[in-house]
Amino acid sequence: MLGAVGVLSFAPVGWFPLDWLSLAGLFALLVREAEGERRTLSAALIAAAFGFGLFLAGVSWVYVSLSVFGGMPMPLAAVATVLFCAVLALFPAASGALFVRLAAPAWWQRCLLFAALWALFEWSRGWAFTGFPWLAAGYSQTPPSPLAGYAPLFGVYGISLVSALVGAMIAVFCRHGCRATDRTVSVWRRIAPLLAIALLLAGGELLRATRWTEASGDRVSVALLQGNVAQEMKWRPEKFSDSLRTYYRLALDHPAQLTILPETALPAFLDQIPAEYLDALRQLALRRNGDLLLGIAVAEDGRYFNAALSIGASGEQRYRKMHLVPFGEFVPPGFAWFMAMANIPMSNFTAGPPGQPPLHLAGQRIGVNVCYEDAFGEEIIATLPTATLLVNVSNVAWFGDSLAPAQHLQIARMRAMESGRMMLRATNTGMTAIVDVDGHVVSALPPFTRGTLLGEVQGYAGATPYVRCGNRPVLVFAALLIILSSGGGAAARKCRLLWKRMQRRTRSL
Repeated sequence: MLGAVGVLSFAPVGWFPLDWLSLAGLFALLVREAEGERRTLSAALIAAAFGFGLFLAGVSWVYVSLSVFGGMPMPLAAVATVLFCAVLALFPAASGALFVRLAAPAWWQRCLLFAALWALFEWSRGWAFTGFPWLAAGYSQTPPSPLAGYAPLFGVYGISLVSALVGAMIAVFCRHGCRATDRTVSVWRRIAPLLAIALLLAGGELLRATRWTEASGDRVSVALLQGNVAQEMKWRPEKFSDSLRTYYRLALDHPAQLTILPETALPAFLDQIPAEYLDALRQLALRRNGDLLLGIAVAEDGRYFNAALSIGASGEQRYRKMHLVPFGEFVPPGFAWFMAMANIPMSNFTAGPPGQPPLHLAGQRIGVNVCYEDAFGEEIIATLPTATLLVNVSNVAWFGDSLAPAQHLQIARMRAMESGRMMLRATNTGMTAIVDVDGHVVSALPPFTRGTLLGEVQGYAGATPYVRCGNRPVLVFAALLIILSSGGGAAARKCRLLWKRMQRRTRSL
């Protein structure tokens, strides 16, 4: 239950202190094991149960995509979802097992060890098997959380570390600080966790007022189109013309310097789109001496790419999606049998080349990412500090009216804070939004509605510490904390004692 409760700290609910409390509960359970017989298996099972509850409640939309829209039989979709969550739970399980194995007696060492291990295994989940960083603790701490201020410095995993540390200290305070009549506990031990929590929260709040980047260039008018084409209808041949008319009408009625259509907005390959239609879109962009960016599948030399294509005053430019979704956009080796049971169109894409430069559109340099790519912070900053704006085009209609669209927007907000850039999101069914550099949603369209989000956006220049260093500082810091707060710290103390003994013997000689 603790893990499932923690889901309420993420969007759309957003009760961010619940992340601290759920992690506090896990920490307390693991400490009990560490103070007992140090049963590694028992600790692993406790943490695995926490993780399983977190993922089963938080990514239940996997079942929706497989069953409702993927056409997989309901029992098989349910089994696949449960197995997926069970695999994800292995990462918290490993964290819990190592905590019990390495935990030192001191309360502060235990807190540091718990936080460091939690952050490290969240990071490992973000790259193992192509990565699934969803529901990393740091994502729950978007504004108004005071911990949001750490994003430009340390990124989402740095916030995960701090959030887990706050949770551990809450558990310590509840165990010792609330026992006013227990004379075996010093006053300092009672208040130290509260002071540490206060410092962490105050530090984050102060950092929120710090500006790491500066405005660059003129403001640009934008139009983000949300066609709201139902997923079950989108790829039907008889609905092809309707989709084209929908997006043309939205673009015609809402002119802007930069018009953005969502991922695979036109449900066909580029060479299957009538040339006169593309020319009509181009002319709409040229009316404002601007550009139009649309998500579309392209074929190049016998390979297929999930791409974003620009047309207009700046000429034709392309971005090809680099980080593909397993099972959704490519078939992992040995899983052809699985894909045979699902009806997922265009699941044989090729990954785009690394190091693609930003697109020059509407006087700005646009760092484009497609759907799932914005979940990977270090990949997003690859176009920075050159890029002045970030743009995400998505189609999350695959997940219906689930938690996924709101969670995805929260992830995009984290990318904006890490990079010091505004983030523009154009989606098929929601959440289409404009996000400022502080992670606030400036404006958004209601989900499952057809419309256009109009606004003016500002480009930014400069680099945050996270843009310059990525996740490396957090990983190094977490590793040092593990050494300091576990057996490494004990080994260091033994070495110092041995060195002092040798010195005394040398002097006696």
